[in-house]
Amino acid sequence: MITSAVRTLATELTGDDLPAYVYDLPALRAHARAVRDALPPGLELYYAAKANPAPPVLRTLAPHVTGYEVASGGEVEHVRAAVPGAPLAFGGPGKTEGELRRALTLGVERFHVESEQELRLLAGAAEDAGLDAVDVLLRVNLPLASDELGGAALAMGGRPSPFGLDPEAVQRCLPLLSGAGSRGPLRLRGIHAHLASGLDAPAQLTVAAAIADWARKLSERHGLDELTEVNVGGGMGVDYARPDRRFDWAAYGKGMADLALRHPGRTLRIEPGRALTVYCGWYVTEVLDIKHSGGEAFAVLRGGTHHIRTPATKQHDQPFQVLPMDTTATWTRPWARPAVREEPVTLVGQLCTPKDVLARRVQVPELRAGDRVAFAMAGAYAWNISHHDFLMHPRPGFHYLERRAPPQ
Repeated sequence: MITSAVRTLATELTGDDLPAYVYDLPALRAHARAVRDALPPGLELYYAAKANPAPPVLRTLAPHVTGYEVASGGEVEHVRAAVPGAPLAFGGPGKTEGELRRALTLGVERFHVESEQELRLLAGAAEDAGLDAVDVLLRVNLPLASDELGGAALAMGGRPSPFGLDPEAVQRCLPLLSGAGSRGPLRLRGIHAHLASGLDAPAQLTVAAAIADWARKLSERHGLDELTEVNVGGGMGVDYARPDRRFDWAAYGKGMADLALRHPGRTLRIEPGRALTVYCGWYVTEVLDIKHSGGEAFAVLRGGTHHIRTPATKQHDQPFQVLPMDTTATWTRPWARPAVREEPVTLVGQLCTPKDVLARRVQVPELRAGDRVAFAMAGAYAWNISHHDFLMHPRPGFHYLERRAPPQ
């Protein structure tokens, strides 16, 4: 449900101000606080900045997260500038030697290493920088049965994958790490695994337990006393078809507390992205035209999937709310205002492609040219993953709302 602050701004903006992204920062703050409160005190919460790296979003999350997971040299630079001093964990495949060297210069605290070559590049960069202790988590691709992935929307591991190290490759990397037979600058701190996205709380707990158990066995088998951290990744499920149905953080927190009791002396860490920020953002636009083709209704909107690529990427209907606009005084054209009433309508953008669809055949009581549409759940993987310059339409505006206490 759209918040009052977002609704007010959405209806006050002029047509030339649209499309616009509107973020409700107090709503984000309240959600992040609730998530943190649901988790056991010893569990570390890192935000995956790739979900939405906007500086106001990063800063709003800062009091409620332990640190930030970054996945490129650009994200390292960006997040370090937006939230100076915050702990960073550098993950992601294909890190270049230059990125690794720059990350060391900027004091990145954790490196999630994806391959043996990457480990060797990092070791060389650390030696050249004169560092004698760089903390590393090896990203492992654990084989999991399909039922253990719980119907994941996106599998990142548990099968052949470009991400992470197979278990036997992890063992080949151990001699390159201090605490495992080497005197080099790289210090093994733990194991990292991000195997799937879109999991509910029970499935997330099953995967987390498998990762933690595997890390314990690895440590016991090789005498790895310094292996004290286990990052079980993110991927908490978000249901775009049912926006009110959210990930069960209370159940997940209880389960992670129980898991921590089974692994004393180890720090457990998670790194959600979408599940933290998706609910705080709306993509607001205007209906330009209503038309029928082949007996179906279409609403043509300002903007489109070059601004919010999420529905095209995930092949879903982006949830939305119609904001009726009274244009009686401004509708001066000598024809009736185009409209649909009590019928399904497909919402499309301005791009010259039939794939520019934001929601397909959704029943609406009424939708008219000039009305506003606010697409919900646009706070993650929306603008930042979109092909902005296609057809060179104007870029949307960005508004970060802060409610202030009324004067006493």
